[in-house]
Amino acid sequence: MPYNFGDIVLVRFPFTNQAAFKQRPAVVVSNHTYNTTRPDAIIMAITSQLHSLSSLGDVLVTDWQAANLLKPSAIKPVFATLEQTLLLKQLGSLQLSDQAILRRAILSILGYENLLNPPTAAPKSSHS
Repeated sequence: MPYNFGDIVLVRFPFTNQAAFKQRPAVVVSNHTYNTTRPDAIIMAITSQLHSLSSLGDVLVTDWQAANLLKPSAIKPVFATLEQTLLLKQLGSLQLSDQAILRRAILSILGYENLLNPPTAAPKSSHS
């Protein structure tokens, strides 16, 4: 099944030390074209442990019920690339407003926040 950016899936998400896995929801962050031309998908972990949010890159899912999540949740700034066959099932999709917030967070995490607000050029002086 080709996935889209913002799809919520159930996966065995690897811990960052790769020593173990935890079954949890995740959000697909690779786009439809990537997901239809490659065997893998890029995902980010979702947590319901809201007390542990650090702010940098954490994205609170505001419309968590419409995304078909069981509890209030946040997307963690942890990426993983998994074969699509390891995505156990699709649970739902982020609403467009949450997708927009996630896109901005990804740009910030990767150091491209200047794409969000590009610097403006100083006006040219009319005096020569």
